[in-house]
Amino acid sequence: MKLLLRIPMLKIQVTDKKITDQKTSCYAFLISEGAATPSDLKAFQKLFGIDIGQYLLKHEFTGKLLETFSLPVFLKNKMHHVIIVGLGKPGKDKKIDIEQYRRAVAHLYKQVAAHKAASFALTVPSARLFGVDVQDLGQQTAIATEMAAYHFDEYITAKDRKAYVVKDLTLCVSSKEKTALQRGVKDGDIIAQAVNKARRWINLPPVKLTPVELADKARAIAKKTGLKFTALNEKQIIAKGMGGLAAVGAGSDQESTMVILEYHTKKKNAPTIAFVGKGITFDSGGLSLKPAKSMETMKEDMSGAAAVITTMEALAQLKPDVNVIGVAPLAENLPSGKATKPGDIITFYNGKTAEVKNTDAEGRLILADALSYTAKQFKPDAMIDIATLTGACAYALGPFFTGLMSQDDELVSELEDAAERTGDRVWRLPLHDDYKLAVKSNVADLCNIGSPKYMAGTITAAHFLKAFVGDTPWAHLDIAGTAFDVPDMPYFRTGATGTGVRLLIDLAMNW
Repeated sequence: MKLLLRIPMLKIQVTDKKITDQKTSCYAFLISEGAATPSDLKAFQKLFGIDIGQYLLKHEFTGKLLETFSLPVFLKNKMHHVIIVGLGKPGKDKKIDIEQYRRAVAHLYKQVAAHKAASFALTVPSARLFGVDVQDLGQQTAIATEMAAYHFDEYITAKDRKAYVVKDLTLCVSSKEKTALQRGVKDGDIIAQAVNKARRWINLPPVKLTPVELADKARAIAKKTGLKFTALNEKQIIAKGMGGLAAVGAGSDQESTMVILEYHTKKKNAPTIAFVGKGITFDSGGLSLKPAKSMETMKEDMSGAAAVITTMEALAQLKPDVNVIGVAPLAENLPSGKATKPGDIITFYNGKTAEVKNTDAEGRLILADALSYTAKQFKPDAMIDIATLTGACAYALGPFFTGLMSQDDELVSELEDAAERTGDRVWRLPLHDDYKLAVKSNVADLCNIGSPKYMAGTITAAHFLKAFVGDTPWAHLDIAGTAFDVPDMPYFRTGATGTGVRLLIDLAMNW
């Protein structure tokens, strides 16, 4: 069976011609709640000789967020569709949250696809309505539509079960806004492709994406973009004293590796930030075996690594004025006669030791080596790790907010601002020292699971990681709840979300 390996992408073009001049399958409009009929829609009504306003009134369309109105129209004996989607109500400042715009645009794409239209044209609302500039609006438009367009169906052979792909979107703006919107769309396309590539990797069957396979993909990206690439093999991992990464991969026939990607800006004396992503390409739990049901989606346990690698690809094209290091420790966590056992004691890269009480708490073991190695070798000004680390975080925050833990208020503020700009949302949890003793062991420096009396498994896991960052300003992102199967979000579908990619790119671009 020949598989489609390229993600179908929506082609977006920008024009300063009016929507009434476009030859397209669908004509689309976005209307805020309580707003007057847009002038372009009035001109459109005149072209088609119909009073759409009366139809909206009859169907009690008010412009609530994601409220949808669709009407077939005919021009020269050819049927087209008018699709109108609500943007929701403006806030007290008379501005609409940019996240409402993202969701409305994504929902609009899916409505167009449901009509099996080959193309659609959209009159872009004023950027002032959302409190952003025109370039940013173009970027968010491209990201939202392309994320909505992504689907994982390359292993489905029945044509009637494959998702319909809309080929073209034309964005209609004024001539003075055209150039800025085009720049934004270009950047947004780079970001969306990074998000969607991460989603595809996460969705792939684990037999198709082993640690070495993922490392090879990172190598190909580096060759294409000019990033510096390094991959440590198992012998090098052991020789460098990375006992955590070696221990987790010990039960698998697949070789573990650690990928390092480096982007260096041309700006002199630029700061350096580092992103470290957990890359367990399949997590069975090891000898502390998961129940079968809990294993079904464990191909997603490399979501952090996917986010870091694709973020680096995007940054190589967007070229921020900051040096960025991307590190991804990669392994499979499987049971065998060679697997790490509960009761084993591991020595990590920085010399600290940990007692293993549960082999299913493996993510922190590979991150411990990656964090301590990154801190020592690259001496970054800030370091952020991203990992599907604890089910406790999913229960605490659900699928809509990534857990954020750090004792560096300035770094937290930077991440929260990036989350606000992108919609890749975070929520800070208290990394207080009162939780520190939860991961103390009686026979080693640390224990890889927190003491039950402290509860708060997400926070105690972060305290384990904190022992490996030294004095480097550091933040931990737990994406266990946000990486996969997020419901009721127009720009997502079943499966991987690519969470963290937009956040990390924005952080680097605004550092």
